[in-house]
Amino acid sequence: MSTPMREINPEVPPRPLDDSVRAEIAALAERQARAGRGLMRIINLAGDRVEGGMRMLPKPARTRIEAAARAALSRSYDVAARTRRPGNGAGALEAAFGTDGAARVMATISGAVGGLGGLTTALAELPVATTMIFRAVQRVAEANGEDPASDETRAECLRVFGAGGPDEEDEGIDTAFLGARLGLSGVAVNRLISRIAPRFATVLGQKLAGQAVPILGAAAGAGTNYAFVDYYVEVAHVHFGLRRLARIHGEEQVLDAFHAALERRRMPTKR
Repeated sequence: MSTPMREINPEVPPRPLDDSVRAEIAALAERQARAGRGLMRIINLAGDRVEGGMRMLPKPARTRIEAAARAALSRSYDVAARTRRPGNGAGALEAAFGTDGAARVMATISGAVGGLGGLTTALAELPVATTMIFRAVQRVAEANGEDPASDETRAECLRVFGAGGPDEEDEGIDTAFLGARLGLSGVAVNRLISRIAPRFATVLGQKLAGQAVPILGAAAGAGTNYAFVDYYVEVAHVHFGLRRLARIHGEEQVLDAFHAALERRRMPTKR
């Protein structure tokens, strides 16, 4: 059973960063970069089919994608609480399917099925894929000492979906609000989803474009679903890993070290 996340006590000074913690932070920065490269490899494998699919999507379809992203995130947030409650069979399901490997396999199958009928079935499959990813992100939160069923942790899981895509100009996670307290009313959660949905929809455009061609889209859907589980799980490791370290060492010095590690990665190496 997980324990609730320990809050930062302002009366207790944060521990200084030693070499081992700095190495862990550098590893989180590297993990974030590796996640983006993996997703881009899958998208590039889809090649012309994805590019052609993007051109095939009219503006109304792109609007539908953003609405579908918003609905999928909302559904995942709600389902994630119900399926983690004791006494509802969640324990047996978690034992059978509660691993990152199982999530990848199930998402791959779901993506293949979703691509069989083109954009219509791909949109219908989207809430299933999003919920699978959300549950995998929850497990990462739990591994970093957070209560996966709490409102706060589920809201933090939503923030992971706001990471956007693996663009070189995109640092993957928005650390500006890493330690911010969330208002957890229904209105606040809906606002959070509305802010995140456009970024999530941008990433989903690649997945849905690849699935837009019936039958052929099955292969693209399987590959991109597998990659999306990988990508968002890796981003979750960074997000919740930084939160765990910030609870011990303070947000400011942890984020300073993280951004410094990101900057070192961008610097050209000397030959």
